[in-house]
Amino acid sequence: MKHRLFLFDLDDTLLDFKASEQLSFERTMRELGLARLPDGLFGRYQGFNLALWKAFEGGTVSKDFLKVERFRQTFAAGGLELDPQAASRLYLESLADTVVLVEGAQALCETLAGIGEVGIITNGVEQIQHRRIAAAKLHVHLSFVATSEACGHAKPDHRFFDYTVRMARRFAHAETVIVGDRLDADILGANRFGIESCWFNPGGLANESEARPTCEVAHLDEVVPALRSMAGV
Repeated sequence: MKHRLFLFDLDDTLLDFKASEQLSFERTMRELGLARLPDGLFGRYQGFNLALWKAFEGGTVSKDFLKVERFRQTFAAGGLELDPQAASRLYLESLADTVVLVEGAQALCETLAGIGEVGIITNGVEQIQHRRIAAAKLHVHLSFVATSEACGHAKPDHRFFDYTVRMARRFAHAETVIVGDRLDADILGANRFGIESCWFNPGGLANESEARPTCEVAHLDEVVPALRSMAGV
C-alpha cells in the first residue's frame, strides 16, 4: 500500500452521527420538559441544522451562531416556548454519551495505524468531538485530530488541509488519502488539495457533484482492499 497518512472524516464515516443525533435530540427535549415530541419536530431540526452547516462551511455564519440558531428556528417553527441556549448546551453535552460506531470502524483504524498514521478531520465542535472519540475508544489509534474550530477554516477550504497536514509526523501528497462520506467537504477538499480520496457511500448515492473520488466503498471493511488496488497491489 502506497499510503502512509490516512485522514478520516468522523461523523457518518467512523461514528454513526445520524443515530447519535436523534438520541441526543430526544434526550435534550425531555430535559427541557417536552415529554412528547411533536410530529415532525426532529425532521424540522435536521433541515435547519443542515442549512446552517452549509452556511458555516461557506463562511457566512459562525459555529457559535449555528449551535444556538438551529434550535431557535426549530422552536419558532413548532410554536414552542423553549430556551434555545439551554437546548444547545444540553444537546452538545449529550452527544458524547450517545456515541454509536459505524461497523468496522475500530478494526479499520487499528489496521491502518499499523501501516502509517491515522488522523481525524472534522468540522464538528472541538471539545465535543474529542469527547466522542474518547468514548468510542478510537483515540488509541489516532495520531491527531484536526477540527475546523481550532483551525478557523472548515472543509473543503484549502487552509483547513494546510493546517491538518502540519499536524502529521510526515506528509507527502502521493502518500495521503482522505476517507469520508461527504462529497462536498471531504472529497472536494481532497480534490482541491491534490490528494487521493475514498468516498464512503453506504447508501449507494449517485454522485451528481463536481467532486471526484479516487475510489468508492459501501462498507468500511472494503477500504483497505480499495486502497491497495489504488496502488496496484
